[in-house]
Formats: sequence, C-alpha cells, structure tokens
Amino acid sequence: MRRTMTARALATAGLALAFSPAVAREPAATPSQQTASDPAEQMARAIVARMTHDEKLPQLLNVAPAIPRLGVPAYNWWTESLHGALGPLATTNFPEPIGLAATFDGPIVHDVAGAISEEVRGLHTLGRETGRNGHIGTGLDTWSPNINIFRDPRWGRGQETYGEDPFLTAAMGVAFVRGMQGLNPDRPRVIATPKHFAVHSGPEGTRHSANVFVSAHDLEDTYLPAFRAALVDGRAASVMCAYNRIDGQPACASDLLLKEHLREAWGFKGYVVSDCDAVKDIADNHKYAPDSAAAVAAAMRAGVDNECNGETLGDTAGLETRYREALSRDLITEADVDRSLIRLFAARYRTGDLPGLAGAPKALPTSVVGAPEHRRLALAAAERSMVLLKNDGILPLKPGVKLAVIGPLGDATRVLRGNYSSPLSGRPVSVLEGLETALGASQVTLVPFGESVTDGDRVPTSALLTPDGRPGLLARYFNPTTPMPAQYAPGTREKLVAAAKYQTQPVVTRIEPDVGDRNLDLARVADVHRTEWTGFLVPPESGTYRVGLSGSGGTLTLDGRMISDRRKARWNDLPGMTTLKLEGGRRYAIRAEGSGIDLVWKRVSDAPSAELRRAAAAADVLVAVVGLTSDLEAEETGVTVPGFSGGDKTTLDLPADQIAMLEQAKASGKPIVLVAMNGSPINLAWAKDNAAAVLEAWYPGETGGTAAANILTGRTNPSGRLPLTFYRSVADQPPFGDYAMNGRTYRYFTGTPVYPFGHGLSYTRFGYTTPTVTPARGGAEAGIRVTTRLTNQGDRPGEEVAQLYLNFPDRPGTPRIALRGFQRVALRPGETRTVTFDLSPRDLSSVAVDGTRSVAAGSYRVTVGSGQPGTGAPVQSARFTARQSKELPK
Repeated sequence: MRRTMTARALATAGLALAFSPAVAREPAATPSQQTASDPAEQMARAIVARMTHDEKLPQLLNVAPAIPRLGVPAYNWWTESLHGALGPLATTNFPEPIGLAATFDGPIVHDVAGAISEEVRGLHTLGRETGRNGHIGTGLDTWSPNINIFRDPRWGRGQETYGEDPFLTAAMGVAFVRGMQGLNPDRPRVIATPKHFAVHSGPEGTRHSANVFVSAHDLEDTYLPAFRAALVDGRAASVMCAYNRIDGQPACASDLLLKEHLREAWGFKGYVVSDCDAVKDIADNHKYAPDSAAAVAAAMRAGVDNECNGETLGDTAGLETRYREALSRDLITEADVDRSLIRLFAARYRTGDLPGLAGAPKALPTSVVGAPEHRRLALAAAERSMVLLKNDGILPLKPGVKLAVIGPLGDATRVLRGNYSSPLSGRPVSVLEGLETALGASQVTLVPFGESVTDGDRVPTSALLTPDGRPGLLARYFNPTTPMPAQYAPGTREKLVAAAKYQTQPVVTRIEPDVGDRNLDLARVADVHRTEWTGFLVPPESGTYRVGLSGSGGTLTLDGRMISDRRKARWNDLPGMTTLKLEGGRRYAIRAEGSGIDLVWKRVSDAPSAELRRAAAAADVLVAVVGLTSDLEAEETGVTVPGFSGGDKTTLDLPADQIAMLEQAKASGKPIVLVAMNGSPINLAWAKDNAAAVLEAWYPGETGGTAAANILTGRTNPSGRLPLTFYRSVADQPPFGDYAMNGRTYRYFTGTPVYPFGHGLSYTRFGYTTPTVTPARGGAEAGIRVTTRLTNQGDRPGEEVAQLYLNFPDRPGTPRIALRGFQRVALRPGETRTVTFDLSPRDLSSVAVDGTRSVAAGSYRVTVGSGQPGTGAPVQSARFTARQSKELPK
C-alpha cells in the first residue's frame, strides 16, 4: 500500500488552486457536473415537481419522512463517522482525528476514510433490511470531517480536529473527503460534510450565543483555508454551518460565509446542513430573527438547505410548520424550498440511496462492518500517530525488562475510543494488554490506581455470563402494549413514554455480548421499547471495583441492590458507579434496564501508594500511563470537576492524583516511561524534566495498546509529529473567547513551548542536504520547486516526516513561520532518497491585514527537515526571492 507521494505528483493531482500538500490517492476529478444538465439534478427536479406542498416541507429537516406514493423511503441526514462509523454493529474505531493529524500522512487518512465509508454503506444496508433507514446512522452522508482550527488548548472538541495549522488541516481534510467520497465526487460512496463553517472552536458553554469578532486577516489566513481546500480541491458535496455568530451574523445565516465565500468565490454546488439547533439559535439565542419562522427564512435565504433540529430526536411533530409560516408571510418562496430540495434529492440519487442514476455506487453487505483489514489499518494508523517526545536511551525497551504499569489508564479501554465513537467498536486493546502480548505477561505487573474521574471501561464479555452460564448476557426487548405515535405533539413525548405500559412477553430474546444499544438491527422491536439484560458479573480476581452505568435512561442492580440509576442523567455525564468488594470467580447476579446505556467498571486499589512502592521495588522500569478522557474534554457537557468545565479544560495540568503518583514514582528511583493519552495539549513540563521517555499516544482507537507496545518495544519505529503546540500553562494564551490569532499557535506564539509543533523523535537518525530552490518559468511568484536529499543515517529502518517551512518577507500580518509542505518517507539504514516539493503560488502566499492574499515581493527562507528550524531538529535552509507581488483570489 503506497504511503508517500512527491509534491510534483501532488501538483499534477490538481491541488494548485489551494494548498498543495501530500494527500492525493487518485487524480482530481474533472470539473463538477452538478449543473442543470446533470442527470442527478434532472431526476431531482422531476421528483420535487411531483411533490405536494405538504410533502416538501418535512424534507427540509434532518429526518426526512417517506413519501410512499413516489417510492421515496425515509432518510435521516444525521450520520456521524468522525473516525469510525456509529451503529448497532461493532464498527472499526480508528485514532481520534488529532492523532490522525499526527501521522502527517495524507494517504493513510485517505485510506481510513475509505474504510469508514464502506462501513457507513454497510450500516445503510442494515437500515434498509430492518426498516430503520429513517434513524440516525443509516444515511449515505456523514457529518465529518471537523476541520475547525484548534486555536486554543482549552477547547474540549479540539480532539476532533486536525490540529492548529491551516495547511496541515487542509491536507488532512482533503484526504478524508476524497477517501470518504471515492474516485468520483459526482457519484460519491458517502457524502462528506466538512464542519463547522466557520470560525468555531470554543468555548463550549457559549457556542449557541457567542458573537465572534474576527479580523479580515485572521478569517482568510487561519479560519477559511481548510474549508476552501476541502470544498474546492476535495470537492466535498456538503458543508455544515456553525452555531456561533461571526461579526454579528449567525454562521447559518451569514452572507459573508454562505454567499460571498461559499457560493460566489468558491463556486460550491452542493448542499448546506445546519449544526443541530443552529437554526433555532438564530431566534432563540442570537436574537437575530424575531421568531422561529423568520429564523428558518434567514437560514434558507442565506443558503442553508437542510436543518438539523434536536427535537427530531424526540419524534416531535410539526417542525415543518415554521417553514409553512415563513412561506405564508412571504419570508421565503416556493422557489427557495424547491432549490434546497433539488440539492438534497440530487445528493440521494448520486449516492444510490434513491435508484435510477447510472454509475451510482452499489449497496455493500453488512459484512464490511468491522472487517479484519479495517482493524489492521487501524493499527497502522495508530502506530503512525504516536509521537515520541523524549527518549534518553531507555527506549526501545530491552528484552527481559520487568515493567510495572502504573497510572489510571494503564489497563483502561474507554480512553482509547475518544469522542464521536461507537461503544460497540471492535475489541479494545489496553496498553497493559499490548505490553503483556509483546513482552510476556510474566514481565508486566499492573499497579491498580485509586478511584479517579477517568474510570469507566466497558465490562468485557469475558466477565459476563448469561443466566444459564454462557458468555454474554440475556437481552429481552419488550414492545409497548399500545403502539406509540409515530410523532408526538411538542412537549408530550417524555410524558407519554414515562406512562407507557409494556407487554409481559418479550418480542425478541437473544444473547448479546454485553450491555449495549443494538436494537436498531432488530426489525420487530418498536422505536419505544423496554430492554433488560440479565446474567452474572464474574470478576477475574478479588479486589475493589467500581461498577455502574454510563449513558442515560437506565438502572443497574447487583444481587438485587440498585447500584446505578441513570434515569435523570445526561447522555454525556460521567459514569455513575458504586465501589464494591468483589470476589474473583464469584457470580454476581446483575440486571440492567433502559436504553443508551453501557455497563462499566474499574478495578481500583484501596492503598495505591503502598502498591506502587511494592511494584516499583521489583520493577526495572515504570510505565506510567496517564492523561485525560473524552468524557472530561468533550462536547458541551454538564461536567464540572477540577480542571474541567462544561467540556473545556480550565488548566493544562494533569489531574492532581496523577501528578501525585508521578512524584511518588520519581522518588522510587526507577526510570519512568510516560505514555500520555489525551486529545489536546497538556502540560508535559514535569515529564520533560523527570521522565526517561515520553510517548504521546492520543486517543488511539481500538488497537491503541498494541500500537503503543510495538513502539515501546521497538517492533515499530516511532514516526508521528505533533500537530499542536504543547504549552506549559493557559497563562501562555490570550483569553479563550478571543478569536484573534495573535499569540496563538506556533505561527504567532512568541514564547517557549514545552514541545513545539512538528516535533517528534525516532529510533534512527535522518540527515538532509541543503535544499535547492528552482523558480517556475514565470519567476518564484509563479511557484517554486524545492529539492533535498534525505538519508537514514542510523542502523535501523524508519519513516521520516520531512517538513517544509517558510519564512516570509516582513509585512504586517505574516506569520512567524508556516508549514507549507510535508512528506512521509520510508528509508532503510543508509538509504538516501531525493525529496521534492512543488509549491504553488497559494503555498507561497500570505495574507495582508485587509484580508487580501498574495505572493509578496521580497526575500523568503525555505527550511526542510525533521521539524521547525530553531527547535533542535535537523534542518537545512535556503533563500529565494519573489521579484513582484501576485494577488490571489479568495
């Protein structure tokens, strides 16, 4: 499988209109055929023309009902697959996007997206087979990737992004879009939806009401380039507008974004979907429109075609009445409605959701979901994502070494998944299990941690038995005695569901691996139902355990005692757990009821300090697995604990109990190898000063423990690079709500980071020759070619990420330095290869204070190497001159 591409090949692939990073897996398609003569649009026009007024309006929402007389099945536009598909089957969980960005490997991101698209299509097939195709996760579009710029380390959703750099984010975004949509964007396998357009990156607590002020410079220099690349070069067929206002206008009613840039400057022909409840926010929170009818009109007239409304989750009736009122008040026209519907139905024809379009993709079987080759790809991606930040020579670990694995995340599995991931993903491998497999279980000792806010792993099938002693749990599904309505009058669903009575006999009984929401693959189970799981919890060893539920809407009893009640919990609250003494091998009767819940636990220690002292005395090396979880740093939560508020971080420090453990480990005198799991920058200053080695592992996906063990033991050479600046403190940053880029990210930060953007070590050494710069025929302002020779100077094979940075002529607004090229190159010991970067005028351009983009006349410095110049990485530099300025379009 090819993993490198020269910049020359990239330019040939048609990326010259925007950044030209190494991302393409196939040549760019011919110019879009999404015009009035396009067959998909013609078919869409024909079917929309046959719809009645009352049939049209509900189609504008994310839950589009069936139109039986026209042969149109129900469709739900709400599908998530940020780094893995979400559904009732065990889907493949790849590394969190911030980890994918750390690969600096566009081709592998392309392949990951391609694998996800297959699984999304497999889930669509399942939805058709079970009659659930109007439910979340069954569509042939996906609300991914998230290409917002991770501008502030406090943002809880930054883990969903590709980091802080516009060039890198553009590269990863284009790779993901092309992988998801396939070779022909006019016949996409799954429609990609870059989000959240635009200028959206926290704080979470104010996102529904914030009015973000952004300069013309920062808009063009930082916040829009990745969207331009994903839509113009990647040819994403959809885009999602954001919650916040930009300079007074809501993003989903923004002339600046949706008209001036998206439709006019970039020529976008696809459809726009709102973030969920962003259209409601236009009136309810932004007060930009006087009422809900005016709000939907403002969004539609600006260019929004499809509204995600949170009330669809409750099957609320009458959501289309706002559009009907907007029509009656002449706020919108029938032509406005038809225009949006034509875009939406053309998309459904192009993906093959609606039949009849020549060349549309064919259905895939459900067997593609969780395919073995996808798990192998997840491992490859996880290995490339991990970044070796420090190594005093202790790594790779020597054969026969005795390890003590310490820290709350050593045996953790929930941490692997990150956010926007399915609990039903493939079998997770913890760092502990990975090391036991690599070194032998006798060489590795786990030191249980005390109770922690990071606790809450899914209980594995190996610890569960059905009432008759088989692996798993007995699941029984009960339908209501009286069928519930298909839709509910506003505000009535909760009361009706609470009062529902259920049949005494289950409609389906089957053995399931664990407590999990799998009902969407059961055609006979009603949307509103009661589920109960019964069986036994069998701990593998005696000790203290925290046991309970995550999610909302359920209860758990153990030996007849209620130990977790989630009926009033929010879906993303921290798990509700009870601490218990359990005997190894004993069967404890459990009963879980509800939906949207998971059975979770954690083995903890009553005396963690004493256990650490004993283990350290017998160990050669302490492997400290520390960090955060995506339940703490997350999307708009109700969680407020030290260090976290509403999903965002209030500090960059590790939780206090982890810091205390590390100090005790240091006092033991044994070397510490620190493995960090997190989705955002944390303060690693202590580790930099005190640990023997530091490995940044992110939220690495289902095979993360195997990947970490392979790197720690030397089976895999580390090759990831930081897509973020790791700061010491939030005091290094401007206020969180200030979107000005001055002082932010490596491009504008003038302080000293703990670890810089682009940093990453290897077990081998690489050297570069002085680069040669060759201007294009029209001069450097028309583009340049940069060539260097790269040599593996060490004694083991490895992959190097060659990075190209530019320093620009001095003018107001130019960044301190900026990434403008990267390539991943595999070399044997002693092998040398020529590496070539072709930089287009857009690659060479910078943005003036007034927002105009141009190649500025003057002297430039180009640096090629293993990281940023001035950070200790091996680099080589050269200079060139652009003799005249060249202005570029938006």
